[in-house]
Amino acid sequence: MNRNFKRILITGITGSGGSYLAEHIIKKKNKIKMFGLYRSKGYLPYLKNKYGKKINFFRIDLKNYNKLKSIIKIIKPDLIFHLASNADVRKSFDKPIELTNNNNLITSNLLESIRALKLKPLIIICSTSEVYGIVEKKNMPINENQPINPINPYAVSKSFQDLLSQVYIKSFDFKIIITRMFSYTNPRRDNLFQTSFAKQISLIEKGKLKKLKHGNLLSVRNFIDTDDAMEAYWFAAKKGKIGEIYNIGGEKIISVKSFLNELIKLSQTKIVKVADKKLFRPRDINLQVCDSRKFKKDTGWKPKVSFKVSINKLMLECRKLYI
Repeated sequence: MNRNFKRILITGITGSGGSYLAEHIIKKKNKIKMFGLYRSKGYLPYLKNKYGKKINFFRIDLKNYNKLKSIIKIIKPDLIFHLASNADVRKSFDKPIELTNNNNLITSNLLESIRALKLKPLIIICSTSEVYGIVEKKNMPINENQPINPINPYAVSKSFQDLLSQVYIKSFDFKIIITRMFSYTNPRRDNLFQTSFAKQISLIEKGKLKKLKHGNLLSVRNFIDTDDAMEAYWFAAKKGKIGEIYNIGGEKIISVKSFLNELIKLSQTKIVKVADKKLFRPRDINLQVCDSRKFKKDTGWKPKVSFKVSINKLMLECRKLYI
């Protein structure tokens, strides 16, 4: 199985994941028509400057159902990557109503727009490992049969997106593949702990910050590089089985503390660390290891970028982004 697409739509294209995915696909397929929906500018100037007319942008709040439906009617995509979401786990504890209302409604509107227009695109619902919540060590690594058990408002909203998509598969015969992505390096999103660390190190190197603040260092996760994560999304669309749910994660398993220490080894000055209670979550996941065997078997995907190369890339890009 190797599907071909002509008109690709990315929701949340100006966000960190959306912008990386757009770049990744354009580099692979120059002749594809790319469309992007966005609410906040984010990386819009960067994408416009680098790719010019290769991407057609539409500014919209996806909570506006009628406008969304009219835009999708114009685009008529044959592939949709649904990445748009407010993805700040820590802030979801502070503003749970705002975040869950947003994430739930934008997904409902997207799916209903497609149903109302009687379109049949392949939709990649980009979910997250956060939906699994706290999983006992005896059930590691986590496979797709692990029950959903969210422990933060963001994860609840992603569980809603995930479960609603399953209903549209079963009840309305939608062509949907759900990906549950585990941790990946993402220099463009500074509210992720690894990016926050690299950003703070770069600012300390420039004399703009004195100490590196951190939250929970005990959590153990597996990681893949940004490029491997974007390739996984592409493989899901090209080769994944319709109606399936796929866990996607890396082979490198490391604690947050060790990740930070590896970044500090790359620093050009002495780094002083200090715990900040504001960065600790009311509840946190201290162990999360992914079983990606199903995804690898169905698509042939496997991570290619080593952890050493990946953290070097993370540090270098953060030094450029956060000056």
